[in-house]
Amino acid sequence: MDDQERGQVTRTAAQVYEEFFLPALFQQWSGRVADAAKIESGQRVLDVACGTGVLAREISKRVRETGTVVGLDVNEGMLAVAKRQAPHIEWKHGRAEALPFDDASFDAVVSQFGLMFFENRRAALQEMWRVLRPGGSLAVAVWDTLENSTGYAVMTNLLYELFGERAANAMRAPFVLGDMEELRALFADAGISPVQISTHDGTARYPSLDEMIHTEIRGWTLADMLDEAQYAQLLHAARNAMKPYIAPDGSIAFSAPAHIVSATRS
Repeated sequence: MDDQERGQVTRTAAQVYEEFFLPALFQQWSGRVADAAKIESGQRVLDVACGTGVLAREISKRVRETGTVVGLDVNEGMLAVAKRQAPHIEWKHGRAEALPFDDASFDAVVSQFGLMFFENRRAALQEMWRVLRPGGSLAVAVWDTLENSTGYAVMTNLLYELFGERAANAMRAPFVLGDMEELRALFADAGISPVQISTHDGTARYPSLDEMIHTEIRGWTLADMLDEAQYAQLLHAARNAMKPYIAPDGSIAFSAPAHIVSATRS
């Protein structure tokens, strides 16, 4: 995997991610993942691939002062933003495939839209299961297929037409675990079975096309892939391609569903 396939962003992109991606896309999912993990007051919870910490912050509210939340991410830029946003949470640098924690040391383990980017997904899931205590809950969110996120499908095709396969693959990467049967098989291969998989409606919302392109390019793995001229070219082409999703007030909204996989360790 290269940085685009692993979802790695620059420090500058991490700040854009926090300011723009969270309200546009990710914030709506934190409560749902926390519900799936059955988060309660007093628990010790691990958030794997925590990014800038939107899920960890939601869980921190639920575990209250008697609980503990640890957010882990491989990306230093994401962690730097997370620490500024919530210094009371324990933020740790590390890889999902080699969690730096003892066996059975957490009451719940969660991961929101990170599994797709792990170099070894099976190993990462095995590690999450290892650090989960008996009776503890696991909840992992992944995006549905690209075809079911129509606005992103349009953007992917546009990137391919303008800049080729590498740019398109960066946009495709978040959606590679959308097939439910393949997803279930991945968990089973990691020794996690049975699992429950629920599909939830979601919506990507942006105040304008300009803000959408800024968020998707400057706040993601394409940040260093497109120069200023290419960025302007994409923005111009997107004004026509994204017309079906642009409201009269200029805002943009389209479906962005996701799967939440949950399991309880016996």
